[in-house]
Amino acid sequence: MTRGLRALGLAACLALWLAAPGAAAPAAAAPDPARPRNAAEAAGAWSLSLDGTPRRCVVTLAGDAAAGQTVRFPAGCRRALPIVGRLARWRLEDGALRLLDEANAPVLDFALPETPGPLSAAAASGERYGIAPEGPRAAPPEPPPVIRAALPKPDPRPPATPPEGVSGTYALDRFSEKDTCRLALDVGALRVLDGCRDLGLTVFDPVSWRYDEGRITLFARRGHSVGLVPFGDGRWRRDPETGTTFVLRRVAP
Repeated sequence: MTRGLRALGLAACLALWLAAPGAAAPAAAAPDPARPRNAAEAAGAWSLSLDGTPRRCVVTLAGDAAAGQTVRFPAGCRRALPIVGRLARWRLEDGALRLLDEANAPVLDFALPETPGPLSAAAASGERYGIAPEGPRAAPPEPPPVIRAALPKPDPRPPATPPEGVSGTYALDRFSEKDTCRLALDVGALRVLDGCRDLGLTVFDPVSWRYDEGRITLFARRGHSVGLVPFGDGRWRRDPETGTTFVLRRVAP
């Protein structure tokens, strides 16, 4: 009898201790930054990438009271990921993070599953994209593999001889500005002529060019390139037409 009373007393004390205000409660699971529960958790910087490639861009899901839920991104993203040029708004609804165009039509629809794993969405073109939190909201990523081959291998083929009228002096035209720079495409050489006032071309820093299969390709010192196709009257435009207007117009030297 005595032992039974003692057991009941201990059980009662334990119950009172667990119910006391100072008793420790089970720790709540920390929210997963890759699976926001509301718009406030979703707002911020996200890293958008094209599956199977190193191309990525940091987009910001803004939640301004005046502008609404808008998508912002650096201008250079249009070149790295052309699809971002269609993004204008975003919504968190029906268990998905949705990136929309100006007409509120879905461009990329990232489902937010309950179990951990990468977020993925398919574009209308069939390409798949991933998205992950960027910045302090994201968990520290694993170190990426070191990629040694940064520059493309040189083309082993000899350059094709450009037809008559391709070599010569060209003016660089932008969307609203004309003749911002002049380039001399000589046989086997490229020269940026004095007086160039185009910051984009200065940063690109072209050092050579090539004509092949009806296209002109300009090569930068760091290995980048820009392809151009003809569109009449001695003019060549960037192909594909992404980012700022880039047109070379043949002029008299």
